[in-house]
Amino acid sequence: MFSTYIPYFVVAILLHELGHFAAARACSVKISEFGFGWGRKLLGFRVNGVDYQVRILPIGAYVRLDMLELSRRPLSQQVLVLLAGIITNLVVAALATGTRFGLMNYLLAATNVLPLYQQDGWKCGMMMLRGTFQRKSSLAEWTFTLAGGFLSLTLMAAAVFRWV
Repeated sequence: MFSTYIPYFVVAILLHELGHFAAARACSVKISEFGFGWGRKLLGFRVNGVDYQVRILPIGAYVRLDMLELSRRPLSQQVLVLLAGIITNLVVAALATGTRFGLMNYLLAATNVLPLYQQDGWKCGMMMLRGTFQRKSSLAEWTFTLAGGFLSLTLMAAAVFRWV
């Protein structure tokens, strides 16, 4: 039964990354790579300055943005680009409510909004902290990372124990 969710999850991940891609394009942030899968590259091609790659393990996807360029954009554009994947998943989930595909989109959005290290919620939080302080603050960033990670893992553990 679990394996029936995998194709829905893969498509949800692709849509998530396409959300980031579209928002970055709309905000004129350079995109260097769009990849599907992880591991060794199977095939790739270049279109309009973007390297598109398919990798050997067909789970996962990513968009490689120019983060320095993104950090120079207004904070509203930074937040839009970083949350665009989550927004895309929520819109798709709402359209597909009651289906396995809708569930996968809700789960992907929920896990990405958490401030876990390198997730979209964490990246957005970092940009907001830097925008608020007008500079990097190691103390604030480490506090956010550790506290956000601890609270996120606590929430996930509570959810798992509630299901058991």
